[in-house]
Amino acid sequence: MNNPPTPPALEFAFELVVDVGSALDLGLTQNGHRRIVSISGGHFEGPAIRGRVLPGGADWQILDRDGAATLDARYTFETDQGALIYVNNLGIRGGAPEVLKKLNSGERVDPGSYYFRTVAWFETSAPECEWLTRSIFLGVGERYPDKVMVRFWRVG
Repeated sequence: MNNPPTPPALEFAFELVVDVGSALDLGLTQNGHRRIVSISGGHFEGPAIRGRVLPGGADWQILDRDGAATLDARYTFETDQGALIYVNNLGIRGGAPEVLKKLNSGERVDPGSYYFRTVAWFETSAPECEWLTRSIFLGVGERYPDKVMVRFWRVG
């Protein structure tokens, strides 16, 4: 192969802000150090979609020894038109142990000091939102004491 293939283009899809509660810390389980962070609401907006995050979701996390997290967030969107969308957002958050210790204890940390990436999958019966189910979406996240912000791009 003489030339590497051209990488796929990314198209901005929307920005998500999720309101989160304090982490329930289950401690060291058979699967690792388990935490559950409740999702109480939020909103999202982009060029082709906007709406709110319904309460009742959560992020089921496994923390590594250094504080890095494997994330499994599940929640529901409701668009401004009333369409319901199930979201499964899988990701990883890592960085220097001292940064992750502050982040995991609820302190504000500069988002540029850690790595937070996700891949989201969507499920809906609304025809106008079917485009979400037909693409892969990459997210870049930021964690704050009471919220999480993720900007999503559609992979072309």
